[in-house]
Amino acid sequence: MEGQIFWKGSGILSIRRISAIFEKDIKDLMKNAELLVMLTAPILLTLLLNRSTNGKITIPILYMVIGGIFTLVASGTIMTMMAEEKEKKTLRGLIQSPATLLDIIIGKSLVTLIGTLITLTVSLLIMGIWPLMNFRAALGLIMLFLFFLLIGISMGLFTNSLASVSVYLILLTFLFGFTPLISTLGSLDKGSIAVKIIDKFPIVQAMAIHKTSSWLPFGIMAIWVTGAAIITYVCFRKAMTDN
Repeated sequence: MEGQIFWKGSGILSIRRISAIFEKDIKDLMKNAELLVMLTAPILLTLLLNRSTNGKITIPILYMVIGGIFTLVASGTIMTMMAEEKEKKTLRGLIQSPATLLDIIIGKSLVTLIGTLITLTVSLLIMGIWPLMNFRAALGLIMLFLFFLLIGISMGLFTNSLASVSVYLILLTFLFGFTPLISTLGSLDKGSIAVKIIDKFPIVQAMAIHKTSSWLPFGIMAIWVTGAAIITYVCFRKAMTDN
């Protein structure tokens, strides 16, 4: 059928439905001042950080900025869109429409992907994109994006109102976005259990790609992405049955 692709186990993946969801979210984004601030704030903060460090950006600082962008843009925008639709009671209608789970995720994720790419690209050009100009680092960024995107979707489905989004976003920022800052604090005992746990977090593993040729960091990141995907699926199933 025109405009549709069969996706085994997920029904029909419809290009037309994906496009409709994408176009609606783009229009909502352009009318939402809060979402526009989420897209532009990281660029302004990057400019200030670059000026304060005189352009001397280290790998931990670079990934702290990347973590902030992925938290605020990749997670924050889709979390806000999901929470807004849930609060307006339109998300349930979308889930119960002919659109499949993949239609909804892909359609909404395209808006987030474009916003993240623009914000990330501008910020990296300001700081210096050279540390990421290789296949391994680029693959790490893709896996980070998928993790933060899926976490944003699941939190957006979990929250009951727009008011609570900021709380979850702050928690997500300190738990995952700023882990490079936490892991480099000199006051922490490097052999402590807390540091060992933090060192397994996604962004710290992305940083580890620059220190080793091992593929172990990718394996650990893949576990995080898989876990986030399972949580997202569970949240979608719950949203389908909620009254």
